[in-house]
Amino acid sequence: MSSLREAHGDANGVRLSRASKETILSMSHPSQSSSMTWKDAPTRSVDVAGTIFVYRQLGPTTGIPIILLNHWGAVLDNFDPRIVDGLATSRRVIAYNYRGVGGSGGKAPLTVAEMAEDVVAFIRALGLEQVDLLGFSLGGFVAQDIVLKEPGLVRKLVLTGTGPAGGEGIANVGRMSWPLILKGMLTFRDPKFYLFFTSTANGRRAAKAFLERLKERNADRDKPITMAAFLRQLRAIKAWGKQAQQDLSGIRIPALIVNGDQDKMVPSSNSVDLARRLPNAELVLYEDAGHGGIFQYHEAFVGRALAFLTR
Repeated sequence: MSSLREAHGDANGVRLSRASKETILSMSHPSQSSSMTWKDAPTRSVDVAGTIFVYRQLGPTTGIPIILLNHWGAVLDNFDPRIVDGLATSRRVIAYNYRGVGGSGGKAPLTVAEMAEDVVAFIRALGLEQVDLLGFSLGGFVAQDIVLKEPGLVRKLVLTGTGPAGGEGIANVGRMSWPLILKGMLTFRDPKFYLFFTSTANGRRAAKAFLERLKERNADRDKPITMAAFLRQLRAIKAWGKQAQQDLSGIRIPALIVNGDQDKMVPSSNSVDLARRLPNAELVLYEDAGHGGIFQYHEAFVGRALAFLTR
């Protein structure tokens, strides 16, 4: 059985196989070896209008960079090393921490719109004129809002494990997640074991492998998210889920939509909906995979993403 199903979106549906400039007050730029991997990438910082944002960078120093925006509760150490290393073989990769999360300063925003404004300011502060965006889950919400607000800033869009404003089940992410978070605590497992993967043998193996990869970095690890920031992000997710639908028909840039076919956090139907509503979208759904489908099928995803970004 094939591990994925593909579709291309157009204006008529899916057919099977679619700011203000900030002043940089201070920025650290450690030298970067071409042989460096994600587990060794130094943590950098930039001061944007008085707030410190931390990030890590890997890959070539030239070309259009791809900005990675992560999920609810994630810090820099929650980016999958295999995905970052894979993308960095030919792309400049910049992984970002939201305001108030991990080593980034300030208070975590209560809306996706505020998060998007922060990312735009961060991009401007780095002196970048155009970027590609890869948003996973909450990061995908933020990426959509950025493209709507700053259409000329983004060249290509990769949306994974995510959905549109007002999408099915998004307002219920907390209600769905809390029992599995508690289950993780009671079974001494990271809750992502239950939240991101299916309960099949394939899903369980992928979950264990993914969680082991997140432990590979031994030095200069990011600060864990605080409970206050965690809850503020959840409020932003709930508000996104209750928000009126946005008109996505004006997003004409190429978009790659990827998810597992059994996502229970942001139901997979949202990925299909995005592919239908974005005029120039491609859809990939990995079989027997949940919210973390890109982590379960990281090799296939990296190959597909690089091909998409290179075209």
